[in-house]
Amino acid sequence: MTALPPTFRDPHLPFDERVDDLLARLTLDERIAMLHQFAPAVERLDVAAFRTGQEALHGVAWMGPATVFPQAVGLGATWNDDLVRRVGEAVSTEARAMRARDDRVGLNVWSPTVNLLRHPLWGRGEEGYSEDPKLTSAIATAYTRGLRGDHPTYWRTAPVLKHWLAHNNETDRDTSSASVRPRVLHEYDLRAFRETVEAGAVAGVMPAYNLVNGRPNHLSPYLREHLRAWTERELLVCSDAGAPSNLVDSEHYFDTHEEATAAALAAGVDSFTDHGTDSSTIVARVRGALERGLLSETDIDTAVRRQLSVRFSLGEFDPGLDPYAGTKDFDTPAHRALAQEAAEQAVVLLKNDGLLPLPTGTRVAVVGLLADECKLDWYSGTLLHRSTPLQGLCERFGADRVTFAEGVDRVRLRTSSGTYLAVPEAAGTADEVRGAEGSLDPALLAGRTDLPPLTADATGSELALIDWGDGVLTLRAGGGYLSVAEDGFVRASADQPGGWIVQETFRLESHDTHERGHLLKHIGTGRYVSVAADGVKVAAEDPADAEVFDVIVTERGEEAVSRAAGAADVVIVVAGNDPHINGRETEDRTTLRLPAHQERLLRAARAANPRTALTLVSAYPYAAGHEDLPALLWTAHGGQAAGTALARVLAGDISPAGRLPQTWYASDDDLPDLLDYDVIGGRQTYLYFEGTPLFPFGHGLSYTSFAYENLAVRRDGELLRISFTVTNTGDVPADEVAQLYTRAVDPAIPRPRRQLAAYRRVHLTPGASAELSFELPVAGLGFWDVAHGRWWVEPGPYELLAGASSADIRLRETLRIDGPAAGPRPVVERGLEAADYDDHLTTTIVDRSRTSGDAVTPADGEAGELVFRRCDFGDGVTGVSLEAAGAGTVELSLPGGPVLASLDVKATGGPYEYTTVRAEFAATGVRDLRIGLRGPLRLAHIGFSG
Repeated sequence: MTALPPTFRDPHLPFDERVDDLLARLTLDERIAMLHQFAPAVERLDVAAFRTGQEALHGVAWMGPATVFPQAVGLGATWNDDLVRRVGEAVSTEARAMRARDDRVGLNVWSPTVNLLRHPLWGRGEEGYSEDPKLTSAIATAYTRGLRGDHPTYWRTAPVLKHWLAHNNETDRDTSSASVRPRVLHEYDLRAFRETVEAGAVAGVMPAYNLVNGRPNHLSPYLREHLRAWTERELLVCSDAGAPSNLVDSEHYFDTHEEATAAALAAGVDSFTDHGTDSSTIVARVRGALERGLLSETDIDTAVRRQLSVRFSLGEFDPGLDPYAGTKDFDTPAHRALAQEAAEQAVVLLKNDGLLPLPTGTRVAVVGLLADECKLDWYSGTLLHRSTPLQGLCERFGADRVTFAEGVDRVRLRTSSGTYLAVPEAAGTADEVRGAEGSLDPALLAGRTDLPPLTADATGSELALIDWGDGVLTLRAGGGYLSVAEDGFVRASADQPGGWIVQETFRLESHDTHERGHLLKHIGTGRYVSVAADGVKVAAEDPADAEVFDVIVTERGEEAVSRAAGAADVVIVVAGNDPHINGRETEDRTTLRLPAHQERLLRAARAANPRTALTLVSAYPYAAGHEDLPALLWTAHGGQAAGTALARVLAGDISPAGRLPQTWYASDDDLPDLLDYDVIGGRQTYLYFEGTPLFPFGHGLSYTSFAYENLAVRRDGELLRISFTVTNTGDVPADEVAQLYTRAVDPAIPRPRRQLAAYRRVHLTPGASAELSFELPVAGLGFWDVAHGRWWVEPGPYELLAGASSADIRLRETLRIDGPAAGPRPVVERGLEAADYDDHLTTTIVDRSRTSGDAVTPADGEAGELVFRRCDFGDGVTGVSLEAAGAGTVELSLPGGPVLASLDVKATGGPYEYTTVRAEFAATGVRDLRIGLRGPLRLAHIGFSG
């Protein structure tokens, strides 16, 4: 008699029942092993090995050749949900096809990144979609739906959102804490995650490296209180790489790794990404925590159950029923066309005084450091195809009509003995390792030891010196960038700068005693270049042992640019960043300005030819002066079809319709501190910024014009129904991105100056019109009422604003919302949570305990102020009590009045050891309350008695 298969193998049963059955069959050792990123196979049950994590931000990454789409911020600039969904479909389809060939390719994809682009100097801004929570959540929802697939039961891939929560700085990213008050938490940071999770195509989230309100994100109580309350699905929480160890090693939040591991599991982390493929350390920590009684088997089962739920959804246990199991579509014509379409839709025309589009026959000079580049970032796949701006323009206008000048400085480096650095001819170029399709074998691009190192001889080699700003240089010769291999020798071996630790960047440092000499420091190792008999290497740790070089400039880059510009009808300057150098994961930017080298090239081009357009190809905004430029464009690094797409826009084959997904500020002076996460108090992003931006959120021009008419707004129960008409009044077909904003006209508390409520990208032929209709929940007009701990729609007038950007409003209509007022703070009944303030000065929110709750402390450890508006003391209170830890003084006063109560907090013995202090305090009616904090204390709660 044939034995029946185990229950977990029965495809007719619900997944929950099958997961429970498999879980019950696993031994404790097998369950513990599954907590690591690389879960081993359970051979006795014929259960395969599984790993969480496959990067797929804008194409399948790190696994070799794949279709490369525009960077995430470029996808955000399309403002096109349908397009982004189709990109997600293509990426997940290729992930499936690649996995069929290589089982190292994972189906639990760590994408997309939904962190809001609050600060434009954040090094990972290229990974996010927008500074606005509505746009971010809409684009993220579209991408996750594409990644998930349309089957009602099985998922093509399982998306994990990054990075929970309020993560927007690389500087001290694993030790810095974002102070996020409740209004910002609910109205801004949580919102981007919530709407995407509620849409139903998310498998989980990844906590961020940083801390929020003094508590590491890997211990976030919001995982339980918010994330898992938004959906009935068993969400999988995957730690970021190395973050579990950070809880002890860098953050010093716990004394032992057993305590930290147990706390992370209890908070909701289900998969530990730590120590690479070696799971033994995590397994030992879990076992140690079990033995010490810090966690239970139930905690382990809960985490494993969530992982198994994802695996069942991916069809792992039903290969015969999995509709995606036989997927083979990879690098298809449709995927190539989609990559080009996405790159075209991502181009934003920022300014145009009639220079564009360029007519056929135009003699074009394309110049700049990125003019012949197709840059990749840390989360790109290997290019199967590539198109640079130079290539695209040559294809579109003809090679005979296009001239090129990269604009690099040409130099020779002379040693102290009078010889020059030389690249041996045997080194060849990176072209020798290109395949038939132009792809590159990443194993051969950098760190090559099969090539001879640089030497020094009487004539030497001319080097291209590229200054990327902040003193960071790359050097190139013979087509290869100078790179440093593990043996320390310098070779011209890299096709591009790249890698987790970039081995192609250097810095010239002035020599103390040599008038013209410089030391050449390799940034990746921190050592200096020296010249030895066996070749050039980075070996000197002491500057005194380093070679001293004279930099002999044979040609300035602006000289070549001037020659090319002067002989052309139009100049296209292509400037921007290298995603591996100018701001990236682990490294924030320092300024909005273009690097000085690129500014020199732009000035040279403009001086030689007034008909100069600047095209910024970058992952970030720049404060680029454009007053004397007739045209300015921006696009993120656009993937494999970037050059073709840009050329088609410049030529007018398509009208640009990308829109800025974040504010472009005019100056560094407009920026808040990088670590100031209070978008309300700091007046940050287009929502609250009161200055004049260089270009506003949502901005983007077209080659045609559009008229907006017939705005109609009506309330239908708890919905607002809004419609208006958009007409193409020009003479070319084009897309328009119609944007709808809301604004509280006379709010009682600070509210956004305007806030995106909906948008639609629509294609219109000349003369054609489209009536656009939107439904908005009335609740969407609300705010987080800290006085009562709830969402609240304030009664009063609201404006509905329709237009082409946050600043280009064409139509407006006022709607009055009736209803009860929120009412004053019921302080007698509820007291005051310290973090629920209305305003503050020099305070920061910290963790009340290691597991939950907030407290407030002076940011400088000395003094801070909190203001609570409209506190209702009723017929009168006579006493006050407070819960505080640490040591210091709390002073209570009414605005403009004397201190009415001063409470001394004696040293409590630790930041989490709270005491209750009482004093007399008299107040009646509805009054504002000011609280002064003196000394390094933590204030958690204030209560009042009658």
